[in-house]
Amino acid sequence: MNDNQGLWQVFSKGLMDQNPIFRLALSLCPALAVTSSAINALAMGLSVLVVITLNNIVISIFSKWVNPKVRIPVYITSIATIVTVVQLVMEAYFPVLFKALSIYLALIVVFAIILARAEVFASKNPIVPSALDGLGMGCGFAGAMLLIGFIRELLGNGSIFGVQLLGASYNPMLIAILPPGGFILIGLLIGVFNIVGEYQDKAKDAKAKVGISTAAVQRGEA
Repeated sequence: MNDNQGLWQVFSKGLMDQNPIFRLALSLCPALAVTSSAINALAMGLSVLVVITLNNIVISIFSKWVNPKVRIPVYITSIATIVTVVQLVMEAYFPVLFKALSIYLALIVVFAIILARAEVFASKNPIVPSALDGLGMGCGFAGAMLLIGFIRELLGNGSIFGVQLLGASYNPMLIAILPPGGFILIGLLIGVFNIVGEYQDKAKDAKAKVGISTAAVQRGEA
């Protein structure tokens, strides 16, 4: 049970507590550049999810044989190889998305969150926790991208995934799909997530204090 709880914590921290975009503010370039539509945001998010998960697995397997002096080039080579495979798959099976994201797909190689998880976590942990760490961070990234793309497309075009929802009478907020609108929305969402995170941290601290007090009382009674 404790092992399961530990693995869940490894996975879940990327969803909220250490969300790559809303809490760590990493890889904001794609969050601004490709989120003018929900489908592009989702495609980029899923691409990063695949890359970060597979790279964590690879780094976890081979880290013990990598000389620490050349670890960063090795990490980048691993990321670049996986990104190339993702690009080829998208070009073959999703050519429209590939054309929309092609230049940004190549930039995944230098996304800070992928290299950071390889260095901070995958290189120091076994395969299963490393895979779950990558999967959790990837899900957090993909979820953040989808949320931003959802809001920007709805406000800027009145549609979701290209399906018109608000009707012909809706007057689109064009700023929502322009870079200034993306900056404003991302800033607001980061603020909201930070506020929610602070409340969660305070709740955890209060719960921990109650637990300590209860344990102290029980020891006194004993």
